[in-house]
Amino acid sequence: MAGTVTMYSTTWCGYCRRLKGQMDREGIAYTEINIEHDPESAAFVEKANGGNQTVPTVRVVPTQGDTEVVMTNPSLAQVKQALGV
Repeated sequence: MAGTVTMYSTTWCGYCRRLKGQMDREGIAYTEINIEHDPESAAFVEKANGGNQTVPTVRVVPTQGDTEVVMTNPSLAQVKQALGV
């Protein structure tokens, strides 16, 4: 893959489970962080979402020097586009 993917989620989020399953099927590696157990990550999600703890929030950091992309409840296609695949 052309970058790293971090997915901020919760255990109860159906949208998170769906996106994780899609990325697993596509072979997209990602790091998952449960915002209910990590206050620093929860603060990042709030900052990215106007004060709301909206999940999934996905951060993609490309390896080619492009700027990182932060998306809220993205589709698989949006994650792949951010990765350049």
